[in-house]
Amino acid sequence: MLAGLQNVTFEFGARIILEDATWHIQPGERIGLIGYNGTGKSTLLKLLVGQYSPSAGTVERSRTTTIGYLHQDLLSFDTNESIHQVALSAFEKVLLLEKEIEELGKELERTGDEKTLHEYSDKLHELETLGGYDIHHRTEEVLQGLGFSNADLQRPYKEFSGGWRMRVLLAKMILQAPDLLLLDEPTNHLDLPSIEWLEKYLLHYQGSVVIVSHDKYFLNRMVTKIVELYQQELHIYNGNYDFYEKEKAVRVDLQQKAFENQQDYIRQQERFVERFKAKASKAAQAQSIQKRLDKLERIEDVAIERPNIRINFRVDKTPGRVLVELKDISKSFGENTIVDSASAEIDRGDKIALIGANGKGKSTLLRIIAGVETYEGERKWGHNVEESFYAQHQLEALNVNNTILDEMKECGSQMTDLELRTLLGCFLFSGDDSDKKIRVLSGGEKARVALAKTMVSKANFLMLDEPTNHLDMHSC
Repeated sequence: MLAGLQNVTFEFGARIILEDATWHIQPGERIGLIGYNGTGKSTLLKLLVGQYSPSAGTVERSRTTTIGYLHQDLLSFDTNESIHQVALSAFEKVLLLEKEIEELGKELERTGDEKTLHEYSDKLHELETLGGYDIHHRTEEVLQGLGFSNADLQRPYKEFSGGWRMRVLLAKMILQAPDLLLLDEPTNHLDLPSIEWLEKYLLHYQGSVVIVSHDKYFLNRMVTKIVELYQQELHIYNGNYDFYEKEKAVRVDLQQKAFENQQDYIRQQERFVERFKAKASKAAQAQSIQKRLDKLERIEDVAIERPNIRINFRVDKTPGRVLVELKDISKSFGENTIVDSASAEIDRGDKIALIGANGKGKSTLLRIIAGVETYEGERKWGHNVEESFYAQHQLEALNVNNTILDEMKECGSQMTDLELRTLLGCFLFSGDDSDKKIRVLSGGEKARVALAKTMVSKANFLMLDEPTNHLDMHSC
């Protein structure tokens, strides 16, 4: 066993995230960790690496197990080093050895000492054993596989956006080749070619992998076991996501039938007790039955699955036929041309997917259409167009000190508190959830708040930049 949980309970304030959970990760396993947004998947990974301590039970890790953990908090890292240097730092031991060899080489040139020559030779042999002659090539290969060009490799890390920085850190983690890789939403910032490269790499990875992902197709191709975090419990299914869906349906059906049968039995027994408890000839039997009922281990009703988001984008105005017209639009960043003398027209009722490799300018083009990016050429809104633009930066723009309800109120909407709470219910924030602070929300929950704010605008033209990045499968 590489790592695992033994009868672990974890409480976050008054909220129970995990209760009496046991899960062991074995060598060579590829596991998909799934669950609704906000249930605690990222918390579970932090328990495994020791960032959190359990309220009860034990977290087990082999002393020799090396663990790599890719998560969004890594984006706080910053440096002036090139992305090649950052990724290359995965080979810390080899880089230190290279410095030793360099110093010994200088000393050997200076003295010609035989002892130094032997030490120099031993270090070269050690470098070869560690695969040190190959690290630069391997680093370039992984970075290029994740979408970086040759020209990018010497660019400073700090010049890149958050999504590209995550790729660099993923490359470093891959190159470290730990016994256990914990990947929290690894495909969020990858384009299709990079996802395909990552799939091929992980399929041949010698260590174990735990992947948190809301991409069922990615999970189907990648994993051989599903661990579901649901209602503070871990449910383990030995197959891919399709297998999980089928097996869960069977499990839920069996549990519901067992629950209904037991309820029928309990009702029959309770009727007997109620009828005969005061009758002298049957009182002892009724008392015995009541004792059996008191000791009976009750089968739980199948918990109602969380409903899917019910989104109804209301509009106040019907726009004209043409929503926006672009004419001879050009945009460049230095020598990088995003679009050159392009013209297009978006009409009422159009549903358009904007695709392309990462870094080619999809978000830039969307910002041009939205009117929040500079450009050359002409952009013209149509009649009665009420636009709303959703992008990842809107998650960062949320006021972490606000409650969800307060955040919605700041949209300038005329909706009452009751109407806003009803709307938030459509985005799966029920009951007192709307009084939660933004700061305690998961990435997916923040995304739902930002989408809810988009809906409040009653726009008739939506521009959505990666709206599903932080949503779970049911929300998508």
